[in-house]
Amino acid sequence: MSSIGRVARCVGLRLIVGGPAFIACGLFVGAQQVSPPSGQSGQQQPGAGAQVRTGTSSGLDAELRIQNLLADHQYFRVADELDQLPVEQAQFYRGILANRDNDPAQSIKLLKPLADKIAANGDPVHENLLRKALAEDYLREGDWANAAKAYATLESRLGGKLSADEQDEIEMPLKMLPLAAANPPMTVDACDPFVMQVSKDPLGLTDIPVFVDALPQSWMLDPTAPFNLIARSAAREVGLKVSDEAVTIRTLTGKPMRVHMTVIPRFTIAGRLTLRNMTAFVFEDADYFFPKTRYQVEGVLGYAALEALGSVKITADATIEVIPGKALPDPNDPPDPKKDPAGGRFFLDGDQVIVAMGSPGNERMFAVDAGGQQSYLTSRWYDEHATDFTGQKPQMYSLPGMPSLAPGPAYVTETLPLDVGGTTVHAHYVPVLTQPLGSAALDDVYGVLGVDVLDQLRSYTFDYRTMRFSVSPE
Repeated sequence: MSSIGRVARCVGLRLIVGGPAFIACGLFVGAQQVSPPSGQSGQQQPGAGAQVRTGTSSGLDAELRIQNLLADHQYFRVADELDQLPVEQAQFYRGILANRDNDPAQSIKLLKPLADKIAANGDPVHENLLRKALAEDYLREGDWANAAKAYATLESRLGGKLSADEQDEIEMPLKMLPLAAANPPMTVDACDPFVMQVSKDPLGLTDIPVFVDALPQSWMLDPTAPFNLIARSAAREVGLKVSDEAVTIRTLTGKPMRVHMTVIPRFTIAGRLTLRNMTAFVFEDADYFFPKTRYQVEGVLGYAALEALGSVKITADATIEVIPGKALPDPNDPPDPKKDPAGGRFFLDGDQVIVAMGSPGNERMFAVDAGGQQSYLTSRWYDEHATDFTGQKPQMYSLPGMPSLAPGPAYVTETLPLDVGGTTVHAHYVPVLTQPLGSAALDDVYGVLGVDVLDQLRSYTFDYRTMRFSVSPE
């Protein structure tokens, strides 16, 4: 399921209503983590997909190790291992890494030439990884036609082998993208850095001031959403042309809903940053109305806007500082310590934002969920710090928003130091799970940091130009 779908279900169940979330269930978008097709393990056995592995037996061992590292979010180590692989295998993993590093153009350049060969080899694990990454790349690029084609190809070739979660994951783009396939690309007018005041809506989520053409509105900011959304009444008030064609989706709110498509000629954020020819999908007002709070969502601003915003600094005084644009130093230039970007690297892996914390070479990967109310450390973190709790008695703990999981024994760490790109901050009273959750996407990270931790910071910044997460010193 997309992150916004997870949000809508959480809100509908009142699991996050009233929480101090800045963004709906996760601050940033990414493509869902690609799981192996049903019935296959993430740790492939030797010989599977042998046509792709054209090296010696030692090469096979190297790729199996890299597959495990990739599933474990160990992106730095994956990059270090690639020289051990034959050329095409290395190209494949460099393309996947470019996808995780939010470099869709490079990912497409590396993966597209390999698509037909991997498909002909009958290797569903590699084909799933490749086709999911390509589809996500085209969507992030705003290439509607190729994104629609890529998701259709993924479903036609591998649909019968995808898990239920994977089917949910691709439902929205698979159904909605054909409505927008002929749309022009969105463009962004350059502007100087600016600060905007934001407000919390009755759901505890963040609304930002926008102008749809010249009409002022407040839209919910959810950069995890792959698409922008607008209520039918808001589209009608502006006079937007809405498509006659519509599709029915269910993963957005957990119940069937019909969506149409429109193109907004001019869309301005906070009166400063102007987007032109912005594609948005039109929902019926009743589908995003919350009767208990009498709150009607006018629109949802998704991932493309985040890319346009560039660097986003969220502060404790309900402001967002924005540095638009993508002008950065040439990555081929020699490194200059005085100009190196601040913070720790972050990656897009599935619906997770994965942040590398700790000193170089000793990084620990944490997921950041800026819409989840509860932070926690996983059993993986506990395994490395079990002696810290000697003599303490664990308590039974249930994860919020995961009613299907039985309560498990957990401790609480009173103070958790976090090294973010050389800046140390401290989180307090974080639950520590002692047993795996049974979900690789969660068990493979050291913890999930939600708003209860983020709200303890003076500010935190996600810079999509440099893919760095930084925090203000305490």
